Formats: sequence, structure tokens, C-alpha cells
Amino acid sequence: MPIPATQRDAIVRTVRIPAVLAGLVLAAYGCTSASQRTTAPYVVPSAWSVTDVSATGGTASLARWWLRFDDPLLARLVAQALQANTSVRSAEAALRQARALRDVSAAALWPGVGSSASAQRAMAGGHSTGNTFRAGLDATWELDIFRANRSALEASEANAAASAASLGEVQVSIAAEVALAYVTLRNAQVRAAIAEANLASQLETLQITRWREQAGLVSNLDAEQASATAEQTRAQLPALRTAIEQAGHALAVLTGQPPAVLSAVLATPGPVPQAPDSLSLGIPAETLRQRPDVRAAEYQVTAAVARVSQAGAALAPNFQIGGSIGLASATLDTLANRASLVGALLASVSMPVFDAGALRAQVRSQQAALDQAYAAYDAAVLTALQEVEDALIALRGDRERLVSLRRAAESAANAAQLASQRYRSGLIDFQTVLDTQRTQLSTQDSVASANADLSADHVRLYKALGGGWLPDADAAPRADRNAGQGSPS
Repeated sequence: MPIPATQRDAIVRTVRIPAVLAGLVLAAYGCTSASQRTTAPYVVPSAWSVTDVSATGGTASLARWWLRFDDPLLARLVAQALQANTSVRSAEAALRQARALRDVSAAALWPGVGSSASAQRAMAGGHSTGNTFRAGLDATWELDIFRANRSALEASEANAAASAASLGEVQVSIAAEVALAYVTLRNAQVRAAIAEANLASQLETLQITRWREQAGLVSNLDAEQASATAEQTRAQLPALRTAIEQAGHALAVLTGQPPAVLSAVLATPGPVPQAPDSLSLGIPAETLRQRPDVRAAEYQVTAAVARVSQAGAALAPNFQIGGSIGLASATLDTLANRASLVGALLASVSMPVFDAGALRAQVRSQQAALDQAYAAYDAAVLTALQEVEDALIALRGDRERLVSLRRAAESAANAAQLASQRYRSGLIDFQTVLDTQRTQLSTQDSVASANADLSADHVRLYKALGGGWLPDADAAPRADRNAGQGSPS
């Protein structure tokens, strides 16, 4: 039987209107899902500006770099800090949270199944008219045609990878802080030993001066000058001891312990640990891949790209399939035997028609967040390059400074010895002795400080090169490298 023309036109209009609306929504979704980078990515240089510091090699050799200092106590402190430091434990908890949220997003891709049971008793005129018992299962499944849930999962995976990289960044920073605090402590101990040795020499000179004063060979002025010099040297010791105690407290807290716990362990003076001059130094691009903060910023870009896609998918239709199956019976004992089987199946589609621009504003918000993520990535790259360059420059400068200071300290020690001998023989005045002793103390203290600075430079360079952090390339997602979205590297 042919369909009347009026009815046929009504059917066509009924089907065409939703189709046209869906087409408009799809066009709008297609226009908003693409995210263009508004700024050009930073171009990483092909080589470091300082090329005469280290040999070129792989950055993987920096793993457990603190062992290169050949100091067992330092190695134990770093190992304990990586296990018990409060910042490390907090970052580990944040990683567990991010991974749990990733699992939540992954669950949205699967159908949801629930169960229900009910009992109903009907009454009429004060008398029971019957009972109804029901038990069944309900299921719903959102067809992720426009990848809204998939994009949410990609964002969660990127966030989890960023949290893993952030944990690596915290571990690298804590290891460096422990090493720097340890170098500070050992440097203060060495400087205190130098001050005590010079004080002993100055007190000996003071005693000789007083003997010569009693013999009438020198005036009281020489004795007072000798006493002032000795007391100035003695005054340096409390400050150095304070620095030793405070560095010990810092090491204890870094290792997750009360401040005074390590006092006995660190009481015995030791030399400042020194790293070997040879160092593996990769090309800048390779170094950036080994920096956990750079990788974390890259994963944040990946997450931001996924959020833009998720926001754009909200403009598209949402398709869902639902169903239920259950049993119904008038009595509870017959529910499993002679119950009636009840089932239902439902397919639905929904799409936004008018929301005063809220969904489009959300897309613009996520695109702005993506631009921020790109800017943060570029900032992380620039900071990483600066830290490596600064560390290389400092390492080269302190090496040159240490060579000159060692020569100066050697000459100052010889001059002080000659001045003391000649003063005892009465060949020179006491002012010359004082000048040579002050120069000797100053140059020896400078050598100790420069030696510690050189060790600290190595620590900062190891940290700037990534601290030996090795990302899990199989588990970590890569940033979207599509031409339309730009590249963070």
C-alpha cells in the first residue's frame, strides 16, 4: 500500500531535521577539535657552548652519579633520602593517585552493569491485594564515537606519566640536595681544621712575641697585634662549628629523620668528596630527554591536547545503549523457579541544542590551557639549557681558580715560614709576620672553599643533565606530534 504524499513528507521532515542538526553539530565539532599552536617551538641548539670541560658520551652513565664521589657515607645518605624523604613519599603518593584516576577514566570505556532487587506489597481497603518480588541486572554503555571518553583516558595517562616524571624530578633534586649539604658540612670541617692549625701557629708566634717583649727586644705593640690576629682567627671557629651543625641537621631532615640524629655519625671530620674530572656529556637534545622536569612538561602538553579533544567532543551527539533483564514473581520462594522473565533494551541519542555558548567557551578554555602547557614546556627547556650552561661555566671557572689558589697557598705557606724564621732572628719586623700569617690563612681557606665549590659544581651539573633519571619509554605516552598541533620540542 503506497504511503500518502502528506504522510511521506512528514516522515522525511521528521528524519531530516535531526540529521541536519547532527550534521551541523559534527561540523562544529570538527572546527573546534583541532588545536593550533600559536607560538613557534623553541629550537634546541646542536651543541653546548662550553666544549672543553668534558668528553662527549651517553647520559645513561650518570645513573647513581653520587657513587662517582667514592664516599660510602654520602652514598648511604643519598640512598636513605630517596627512600624516606617526605617530598619523595608525597610524590609517590601523587603518582599512585594519578594512576588510580587513569584507571577510573579507563573504566568509562566499558559497559556498566548493576544489580537491583525489590519487594512490593499492595494494599486496598485495608487488605493485601498481592505481592511482587523482582531481581535483575541493568547495563548501560556509552558508544564513544567521538572519542570523548578516549580523550579523557589519554589525558589521564599523560597525567600519570607526568606524575612519574615529577617523582623522578623530586628524587633527582633530593639526591642533589643531600650531596650539596654533605659538601657544605665537609667543607666547614676542613675550614675549621685550617683555622685551628693557623690559630695554633699564631698562638705560638704570640708566645714568642711576649718572650721578646719581656726581654725588651720588642714593644707591647707587637704583642697586642699578635693577640688581635689570634683572636680574629679564633672568632671564625664558632661560625664554622655552627655551619657544621646546621649542615648535619639538614642532612638528617633530608633523610627523613630528626635534626640531631646524625650528629655522632658526622662528628668525625672528613675530606670534601671529589668527583673525577671525566664526565659523560651528551648533546643538548639528548640531555633534554633525560630531564624529568622537561618530560613532565611534555606529558602535560599531551594531557592538554587530549582535554581540548574531550571538550570538542562534548559538542557532538552522545549515543548510549541500555538494557535490563530480571525476574518477577508474586512470592519470594518462586522467584527462582516459576518467575516471569522481564527484559528491556533501549538505545538513545542526545546532543546539545542551546547552552548559551558554554560548551564552546569550554573548548576555548582548554585551548588556552594548551597554550599555557606549551609555554611551560618551552620554559622548562630554556631553564634546562641555562642550568647546564651555567654549571659548565662554573665548573670551568672554578677549576681555573683552584689552580691559581693552590699556587698562592703554597707561596703563602713558604712566606709565612720564612717570615717566622727571620723574625726570630731579628731580621724583619713583626708586621711582616702578621701579614704573611693572614695571607696564609686566607689562601688556605680560599683553597678549601674553591675545592668545595668544584664538588658542588659537579653535583649541579649532574642534576642539570638529568641526574641519571631514566624514563620508562614503554609506559610513558608521547606528546601529539601532528602538524596541525605543533610540537613541543
